[in-house]
Amino acid sequence: MRRQSAAGRPPAEDPVDRAAISGEMEQALARLHALLATADAGDLRRGSHGTRWTNEQLMYHMVFGYLIVRTLLPLVRVVSRLPPAVGRGWAALLDSTTRPFHVVNYWGSVGGARVFNHFRMGPLADRTIAALQRSLAREKEAALHRGMPFPAGWDPYFGHLTLAEVYRYATRHFEHHRRQLTLGTGP
Repeated sequence: MRRQSAAGRPPAEDPVDRAAISGEMEQALARLHALLATADAGDLRRGSHGTRWTNEQLMYHMVFGYLIVRTLLPLVRVVSRLPPAVGRGWAALLDSTTRPFHVVNYWGSVGGARVFNHFRMGPLADRTIAALQRSLAREKEAALHRGMPFPAGWDPYFGHLTLAEVYRYATRHFEHHRRQLTLGTGP
């Protein structure tokens, strides 16, 4: 139960630390560029740890997380203003498609890495993260505190996410998968 202020209204939410979220994105971008600069052809073709992707495919998938966030932002802005049952129904519907989602998710990154390979994914990440940072800077504070449920079967970081948490999601996803890379570890 939420506390009430002396005036009978819920207390104001703490402001979202936009600089921290933007800084996390910037740090992930620097790590991506360092990974791309040091990975050789053998590193990129090597399988990753705990996934069926090669390192290059997994790196594309890590960048793709930021692209997905750009797509999710308008959805969260709309659904977060609707009755909660709408968001719960949407998340339940998507959760029912978990198995095909994982197939599409896998093959999408296999194909995406062919187009946005190690030469092209750095500039793609640069543009995408810059756009997210600009968007985050323009968000109204109240909007950053509204959220919606996401299909928990799709991703371990899903659940009920505020708009601020959606901005932060891509970097959490990036760091999760970065630990699965096997760059520089030999055959």
